[in-house]
Amino acid sequence: MKFPILATLAVLTAVTGAEARPQRAVKAPDRAEAESVMSPLRQAATDCFAETVMSNPKAIREARAGHWYEAASVTGFLCRPEVAAMIQTHDRLFGAKTGERYFKGAYAKHLDKQLAERLQPMLERKAVASAEPPAEKASAEDAAPAE
Repeated sequence: MKFPILATLAVLTAVTGAEARPQRAVKAPDRAEAESVMSPLRQAATDCFAETVMSNPKAIREARAGHWYEAASVTGFLCRPEVAAMIQTHDRLFGAKTGERYFKGAYAKHLDKQLAERLQPMLERKAVASAEPPAEKASAEDAAPAE
């Protein structure tokens, strides 16, 4: 009775040991190489966020308040393909789960700055020159008797 149990344990130990592989350390890429790979992906995601923020009234309100990350979050689902490509590439270059940390940390800071630079000028209310007199002045002139 002991023999079948011991034989089963021996087989399971051998199979488990054969399946276990040592984790390969991910070799960190050269900084310039990593930047050349990540830069276009980061740019595509940032472009997507900038375009979608300007097309959504709620996102525009957040942006006007200076809440850039929140503005991007309102429309972020539209940029999933770009974000996923960036996260997956970061994982491939630097190791599993690094892309998500990068997206929530360094990229979020980058996104705030980039959206502020790109969109702030479009969101500022600018005075527009007009040939028409202000409404109050026009009604006062209309009411004055003509000489």
